[in-house]
Amino acid sequence: MAILVVTGTGTEIGKTVSTAAVAAAALARGRSVAMLKPAQTGVAEGEPGDAAEVARLAGSVTLLELARYPEPLAPATAARRAGRPPVRPHEVAEAAEKLATEHDLVLVEGAGGLLVRFDETGATLADAARLLGAPVLVVAHAGLGTLNVTTLTTEALRARGLECPGVVIGSWPAAADLASRCNVADLPESSGVPLLGAVPEGAPALPPADFRAQAPDWLAPRLDGTWEAARQAA
Repeated sequence: MAILVVTGTGTEIGKTVSTAAVAAAALARGRSVAMLKPAQTGVAEGEPGDAAEVARLAGSVTLLELARYPEPLAPATAARRAGRPPVRPHEVAEAAEKLATEHDLVLVEGAGGLLVRFDETGATLADAARLLGAPVLVVAHAGLGTLNVTTLTTEALRARGLECPGVVIGSWPAAADLASRCNVADLPESSGVPLLGAVPEGAPALPPADFRAQAPDWLAPRLDGTWEAARQAA
């Protein structure tokens, strides 16, 4: 996967830390990595955004942010309210393709979920992924309710002819409840794609060196890691 798009089933589910983990695991394998954030919302100029957090945790990652809007809203709404141009899917695709000529892996992290609008035409991250012909990794939360929203997301990807390599749980609780433990087995059956990892709760608070050393343990071999679903269930 030269280009991997990362989306989530919602907000505040660990999408950025999961992106950082994928970047760290790839770097540990000796691959060069770039991270593209098409639209950063809810962060003022000069403040660190999601791209900076990925670099802080993962290490030597090339960063590119196409647009920034100060209010924590969907990109299309945030752009309109800020009086700034929105990000278009073709701009995302062009930027990712250029980065891919210089890096082994380009991670394109969306804002919110798959179908959050980028502009007034209703264009979404899915449209950018389609232009790129890139697979879309889904980050989901661990507990009750995740089966529905994860399955809706993977069905939306299939309906658009987009490949989904799998799902990563963005924040695995230190004391997993019954629903979370059952979801390790149920998520692949419900979503139709494999579970490719589980990032532990509190991972962003680790010292960066520890985060980088441990990241491969949180991800399956397809994402340059050593994680196994059976081990997680146990």
